[in-house]
Amino acid sequence: MSPRSSKKISEARQIPWRQAIAPYQHPFLSRSFAQISNSVIPYLILWALMVYSLRISYWLTLALAIPAAGFMMRIFIIFHDCGHASFFRSQRANDVVGNLTGVLTFTPYAHWKRDHAVHHATAADLDRRGVGDVKVLTVSEYLALSKWGRLGYRLMRNPLVMFVFGPMMVFLVGHRFARPGAGERERASVIWTNLALLGIVVVMSVTIGIKAYLLVQLPIVILGTSIGVWLFYVQHQFEGVYWARHAEWDFLSAGLKGSSFYKLPSLRQWFTGNIGYHHIHHLSPRIPNYRLQKCHEASPLFQEVKPLSLRASLKSLGYRLYDEEHKQMVGFGYLKSLPSVSA
Repeated sequence: MSPRSSKKISEARQIPWRQAIAPYQHPFLSRSFAQISNSVIPYLILWALMVYSLRISYWLTLALAIPAAGFMMRIFIIFHDCGHASFFRSQRANDVVGNLTGVLTFTPYAHWKRDHAVHHATAADLDRRGVGDVKVLTVSEYLALSKWGRLGYRLMRNPLVMFVFGPMMVFLVGHRFARPGAGERERASVIWTNLALLGIVVVMSVTIGIKAYLLVQLPIVILGTSIGVWLFYVQHQFEGVYWARHAEWDFLSAGLKGSSFYKLPSLRQWFTGNIGYHHIHHLSPRIPNYRLQKCHEASPLFQEVKPLSLRASLKSLGYRLYDEEHKQMVGFGYLKSLPSVSA
């Protein structure tokens, strides 16, 4: 972020931002139900069409997996909003829909809800990393690793691992187990989700066959989770991103400068449930996804945040570490410019 933009945000701090977001923190029942209808129903229809397309051509099946993955992302946004208690006014309604959509997205609701709440409380805080976020090391932390530690980190940050194999493993395997130290409710959500998924697999095996089920479901999961992890990644690892040690950490800066305003084309914005307005979302996760854009447009403070274009976001692929001294994301090649350092 440029000094001019930072100055504008500093001046805009005088604006009562809590007052600016307050009118948008309440969901509309009709819009929430409409979003369930225009997300879940098309997803199920496409799923059925993919099963039918297996009789024609698997290339057709894979083509249908693309829009199906898009609707799976919209379902995850509904799941995500339920976890923030922002999709319905009723907590019970949020929990019921959250658990059901969690099955469709292979994610245990209560377990993910807890970890994601930690992410919101610690985003952009260098001293509180590690839960619900994408692992990023500082330059000094990386240099302090052993040879094998550096190799492991490089492997984890490889785009193929980060955005293809990693997401698939997290959603299909990682989410099947509770995190060490998880509470009883979080563990129960993992068990409940696993049993529900097992039930679906059994039914699909009896009706269409396990092979057909895998041929349909796996492409959707691989594509949907890959795009989803990319969105999450670029929301907090981009040029000019804000990170700070806990003593200097500031909530407003973490929202406006530590979370991106990812400006996507209208159709992609629709499929991703307006999550590109991530700077607004981090200031108030109680705003339903379908009200984020209106909130952004209503306040000069939010409009001063520089948008991140799809093209510009591709630079994030090269970011691997955070340089505390210069307060910027850098790639591994940056290490070669440091005196007496071997990458």
